[in-house]
Amino acid sequence: MIGKGILKGMAITGWDNFVGSYFSKERLTTVQYPEEKDALPENYRNFPFLVYDGNEPLDGLRCTACKICEKECPPQCIYIIPMRDEKGKVQKKPQVFDIDISVCMGCQICVEVCPFESIKMDQVYTYSRQERFDNYLLHREDLAKSNEYYHKIHPTDAAASDASLAEAAAKKKKPEPAAAAPAPKPAAAVA
Repeated sequence: MIGKGILKGMAITGWDNFVGSYFSKERLTTVQYPEEKDALPENYRNFPFLVYDGNEPLDGLRCTACKICEKECPPQCIYIIPMRDEKGKVQKKPQVFDIDISVCMGCQICVEVCPFESIKMDQVYTYSRQERFDNYLLHREDLAKSNEYYHKIHPTDAAASDASLAEAAAKKKKPEPAAAAPAPKPAAAVA
């Protein structure tokens, strides 16, 4: 019969999707945005943020201003200036950490290359602004989010991240065993 495939396809589309959407919540495809929002999957990524530990966002940042993420960023949207003390010595904290989210492509390379687990991908996707340029440059104060927030949006990754940080801290604290004195060489037999 000619058109059998078309009729079969229309029956599936009509019955399963149209009629099924009235009776099944899984089939309901309309979401009343912005009042309702779809739950995002855990591996969803959008723009980077900086993780901090403790109660002070700027003092507890995990970032050490190593600039690896800045060097590896393909669109070069990350800008970091390390903090310096009064003598000019570089401190292990960023004085300036800016990300231009109008340029960021959400590739997650900055997250992958960070050795300190300090930069992660957020699930916030509503960054619409009235202005065109200035409000799309996020500073370290805007980027700092707590480790609890990270556990809320990415629980599996956050647990693995905390475990690797704890393991690295344990290795750092654990003193290395002293090298054993070399064993005396046996005297060579004289023939």
